[in-house]
Amino acid sequence: MRKYFRYIMFAIVTIAGQQFKVKQNDELFVHRLEGNAGDKVEFSDILMVSSDGNIKVGNNAKKVQAEILDHLKGDKVIIFKKNRRKGYQKKNGHRQCLTRIKINEIA
Repeated sequence: MRKYFRYIMFAIVTIAGQQFKVKQNDELFVHRLEGNAGDKVEFSDILMVSSDGNIKVGNNAKKVQAEILDHLKGDKVIIFKKNRRKGYQKKNGHRQCLTRIKINEIA
């Protein structure tokens, strides 16, 4: 029996200093981006593109277009430091500012 594979186009793109594997209609959380909800953004730092089983490495004049859905804050991360037998305790917390985006097109 012959197996038939359905190739899905995806790209490895750098967004706000991090690398993501994105496909069309993906929703993902990235570090805070400039712009308001509903704005269109375009990412041109493409590291790799795969379409129909063909892999192209490097920026081949492709662009990833996305839409900003909303801005929010991530879950709280607790940082707790302690030195035993010294009476030193320090508790701190942090919430990362995030942007939720939807990938519209890999052009």
